[in-house]
Amino acid sequence: MEDGGIRAALDRHWAASDAGDFEAEHQIYREDAVLDYPQSGERIRGRRNIQSSRAAQPNRKRFTVRRIIGKDDLWVTEYVLTYDGRPSHTVSIMEFLDGKVARETQYFSDPFEPGASRAQWAERIL
Repeated sequence: MEDGGIRAALDRHWAASDAGDFEAEHQIYREDAVLDYPQSGERIRGRRNIQSSRAAQPNRKRFTVRRIIGKDDLWVTEYVLTYDGRPSHTVSIMEFLDGKVARETQYFSDPFEPGASRAQWAERIL
């Protein structure tokens, strides 16, 4: 799949994620896809298991994509995932095989207050 096709698939994926459309959200994955959450030490194997694990979460989720960058079979999405009103800055690294996601790794980070020691060099971005 060309980069434009993958980018369009990612746009559909994140829009479906934000809308809570679990069926459309998971069309991007291969049947044998693997999802890793390094911070919790979890690995989920298989598209249906990934979908089921996400559908089982009781939290209200919102997805705000900040940036998507990639080429060929490696794509990174930076986004804010908000669980029940609490934001978490998130990075999704997706590896594609034959136009579908074969492996995804997600990293999560809670927001924190800016450091006073760097205030003269920094500007607010959110």
